Amino acid sequence: MPSDRAGIDAQPFHMATAPALPSRRLGLAWARCLAQAARVPWLMYGILVFSAGIAVYLTGVLMVFPRYLLGLNRVLLPVNEWIVWYSGMPVLSGILLALADLFLLLGGKRARAAVRFEHLERPDVTVALTAYNDAESIGPAVRDFLAHPRVKRVIVVSNNSSDRTFENAAQAGAIAVNETQPGYGRCVYRCLSEALAHTDTDAIVLCEGDRTFRAYDIDKLLAYAAHADIVNGTRTVERLRQYQTQLSTFMYYGNLFVAKLMEAKHLGRGTFTDVGTTYKLCRSDALRRLMPGLNPSVNLEFNAYFLDQALTHGLAVVECPITFHPRVGVSKGGNTSNRRALKVGSRMILGLVFGWRLVGA
Repeated sequence: MPSDRAGIDAQPFHMATAPALPSRRLGLAWARCLAQAARVPWLMYGILVFSAGIAVYLTGVLMVFPRYLLGLNRVLLPVNEWIVWYSGMPVLSGILLALADLFLLLGGKRARAAVRFEHLERPDVTVALTAYNDAESIGPAVRDFLAHPRVKRVIVVSNNSSDRTFENAAQAGAIAVNETQPGYGRCVYRCLSEALAHTDTDAIVLCEGDRTFRAYDIDKLLAYAAHADIVNGTRTVERLRQYQTQLSTFMYYGNLFVAKLMEAKHLGRGTFTDVGTTYKLCRSDALRRLMPGLNPSVNLEFNAYFLDQALTHGLAVVECPITFHPRVGVSKGGNTSNRRALKVGSRMILGLVFGWRLVGA
């Protein structure tokens, strides 16, 4: 009898648990699918597909001019209708991809940790300035940063300048270094490497020596440093931008578009409005982890590349409003003209979407 009783008691337990196993496996499989889907930047793809659809639609709308002005209405009308009709497919697809990322997957992408607040143990900073034929501006820039109470030293990396940039930087009190390999990315990489060699500061401020930025904004960067590994300056606050700068209206909104595309790629990881600024603060310990994975051959797109790699490696990045001023001398970077800015911006988008190997030299 005891053995029969044991069998009777065991039977309901077995019958109750057996059907639950397939549902548990199904739940785990569904969770794995969601986790894998959350790794894909659907919002970024949605924005690109939607934009392509709008571009196709506008092309169809503009075809009304050759249709009537050139008398080709009968020939072009079927093509025109086909373009306008089918442009709705990428528009709708882009909207669906964006909605899926925002309403289904966002919860799995956002950081669940509490708001970070970690003061720098040593709030002094090492400033590293990039320079290329900036003989006129580098001296005042160095003196401006050296006068700030939190700046322990200023390093200037001259990218094989043909003028007196190197000599003027040294005379102003900077540690002058010459980087013979051309390219903005190589100059920035050398700046960060030289700054990391000094272990008596916990933060590095990267900037450029053309006087577009001011040392007093270091106070803002330090205030935000408690919340992040990298504090990226943003030039998008209207009252902090001087009226005439090298940042044209086209560059301003193009830069904003690329920044929002990067935000969509790393959804839930940060808010971004400026990927082209050269003024940023980096915690030394975080930068040491990031440096081995950086490719210095990425040229004028390096600032966007740097932020993208930092987010990919799990570093915390926040933006800080900074002031922006007219540069001293002639621009040699991506802001020389709208045409060049379009090329640089297109290469930034190429790197964000398809990988930076296509952008590196």
